[in-house]
Amino acid sequence: KATSDKCSDLICYDECRKTADWLLSKTRARPTVRIVCGSGLGGLAEALEAKEVFKYSDIPNFPQSTVPGHAGQLVFGTLKGKPCVCMQGRFHLYEGYSVQTVRAGHDAMRVFKLLGVETVILTNAAGGLNRDFKVGDVMILKDHINLPGFTGVNPLFGPNDDKFGVRFPCVSDAYDRELQRLARDAGVYCVLGGPSFETIAECCLLHKLGADAVGMSTAHEVIVARHAGMRCLALSLITNISEVLETGRQRAGQMEKLVSTIVSRM
Repeated sequence: KATSDKCSDLICYDECRKTADWLLSKTRARPTVRIVCGSGLGGLAEALEAKEVFKYSDIPNFPQSTVPGHAGQLVFGTLKGKPCVCMQGRFHLYEGYSVQTVRAGHDAMRVFKLLGVETVILTNAAGGLNRDFKVGDVMILKDHINLPGFTGVNPLFGPNDDKFGVRFPCVSDAYDRELQRLARDAGVYCVLGGPSFETIAECCLLHKLGADAVGMSTAHEVIVARHAGMRCLALSLITNISEVLETGRQRAGQMEKLVSTIVSRM
């Protein structure tokens, strides 16, 4: 269901609160860790124990995911004994959302803050730009380049609600360094609007700008999560342009093991 009109131009705390309260009334789970599954990586949710599943379409004021490889459901459960909620399906600018409407998708991040989530682990499938990376490698994000943000496409654009966070949040430390130390092979991720993949010339430009991988998600979610005071760790599964979902399927076990190990060490 789409977020109501009265919230279209303002980050709406009351609507997020209603959604969080609805979820809290439907499950006894009280997650402290949220995992976002990228393209082809929805199998991460299968690693949870004592699972409870909610389709996005059944959750009040919750946006819908329309992308292949994204199941569109929340899975509550435990991973290595820690209470988690796994998001199978995220929201992208290229699905047709305006910069105002896309905030409705990112309000989902704020809902989890109201559920008690303290740490967010995000995964994605990203095209590799760094020649030292091979298809199937996992890159830990140490920073990002929000290229659409240069033209005002930022999930915090518009009126601010101080109940969520400050007007001008610092994101120079967006990716938690302590969590990064639990992994390795860190790099810089660049987000673009999509849905077309990058040209050869664009890839060369982005690499010269310092990007190691490029994709169409994650950075906006991290901005919102940091605005709300949550710790963030993001992982990119390096793919090539034509084999995003296939690489995800082949390397899903590797990603599951890595995320499980990180959660167990938290």
